[in-house]
Amino acid sequence: MGFALAVSAALVTALWLFARGWAPDREHYPMQGVSVGAGNGVIEWGTLAAQGTDFAYIRAANGRGQRDPAFGTNWAEARRAGMRYGALLDFSLCRSASSQATPFITTVPRDNAALPPVIRLAFDPGCTARPDRDKVLSELNTLVNLIESHAGKTVVLNVTKDFDTDYDIGSGVNRTLWLDGNFFPPDYATRPWVVWTASNMRHIDGVDGPVRWSVVAP
Repeated sequence: MGFALAVSAALVTALWLFARGWAPDREHYPMQGVSVGAGNGVIEWGTLAAQGTDFAYIRAANGRGQRDPAFGTNWAEARRAGMRYGALLDFSLCRSASSQATPFITTVPRDNAALPPVIRLAFDPGCTARPDRDKVLSELNTLVNLIESHAGKTVVLNVTKDFDTDYDIGSGVNRTLWLDGNFFPPDYATRPWVVWTASNMRHIDGVDGPVRWSVVAP
């Protein structure tokens, strides 16, 4: 029994260490990067870039109207490190499109060098509202238009599997899709993905804790 437990513990440890360091093969996905925010602490952007991080999406605000306090620093430092960078907004089912667009627009500068902005569509544990699909699509389209008018670029929609199951975003809003799926390419949504969050467990030098590590379709 003791031997079996030791083997089991060793296997779990090995799998955990593998998951911490895993990323998709660059021969298949040459463009890879991270999503970060204030929760990742002080980021060493030069170290991040030196390890092959090609791009970074930086949280600007969440759907509760809160600006990310680290956005300005992260935005400037990512640019200084020579990394491609873009801004991300977490969507909320509990607030109107205009109230969500305002903190994003007033936080993110107009920047021709920036990547297209991303709206992340995931259920927020702090929001229990579940409007019907027509209402959600209406608010989301309004938000998309407001963000695009500010950025001068077409947004990308980062949709989680459970959110897409409930609201079928892929067939409701005609924008590029970014999907999630640890270790295995996602197979949900009604249209192919262009960006894939391959792991939300990866650890990499230069940033605290696990990061959301994503790749661009070849």
